[in-house]
Amino acid sequence: MSVFVIFTLLFFGTLGLYSVLIFYTPIRNVLPGYSESIRQRLIDESERVDSLGTMLELQTQYLSVIRDVVAGEVKSDTVQSLDSMQIVMRERLLEAKSEATADFIAQYEEKERDNLQFFDVRQVVPTITFFRPAHGVVLAHFGAEEAPVGITIQTPRNENVTAVLAGTVVHVVYELNDTYAVFVQHQNYLSVYGNVGKVLKNVGDKVQAGESVAIVADDKPLYFELWQNGSAVNPEEVIVF
Repeated sequence: MSVFVIFTLLFFGTLGLYSVLIFYTPIRNVLPGYSESIRQRLIDESERVDSLGTMLELQTQYLSVIRDVVAGEVKSDTVQSLDSMQIVMRERLLEAKSEATADFIAQYEEKERDNLQFFDVRQVVPTITFFRPAHGVVLAHFGAEEAPVGITIQTPRNENVTAVLAGTVVHVVYELNDTYAVFVQHQNYLSVYGNVGKVLKNVGDKVQAGESVAIVADDKPLYFELWQNGSAVNPEEVIVF
């Protein structure tokens, strides 16, 4: 009986020792079934390290840009100022003409009214061919609440925004919805392209009709305005969309 008890104790003691060695030492890595879990853990850790490396690189680039801005090494024409009051004032000025402008136009039309009856307007005014600002479907028409003086166009992703006529880029402004607006002057016409994510031209650049000036921002429709001598024009009346 004593011998049986001794061997039983030795058996369970040995079994316990082996269990401790297997579960709490690297010996378990050589057992069947454990290698797959180790491989999966290595893959997960590798993906985590790669993600952390990408994040570190982005943070480094961000800090580099901040350092250049603080040091004054960024060119002034590449920095777009965020001025909410400027945006509000621009909208107010473009929505309505000043009293002086309205009086001048009324006097000029009254003075030239008699002269105009002797001419055929279709012969005097040359035909102007407008290019589409972008391919897409018109969502909000001229006069709608979303676009009181323009239209909105739903475009494909990363669609190019093109100049409707030959002209000069006169203004680029950063807007509150994290997009840009580009203003192009074409003699007596002014075209405005809003909700663009990337501007391809600088102020003062000459552009040809149909030349790309910007790229539409992601998940935002293109906002387009057309002005003639200070008056808003319905783009759908002169451009085929």
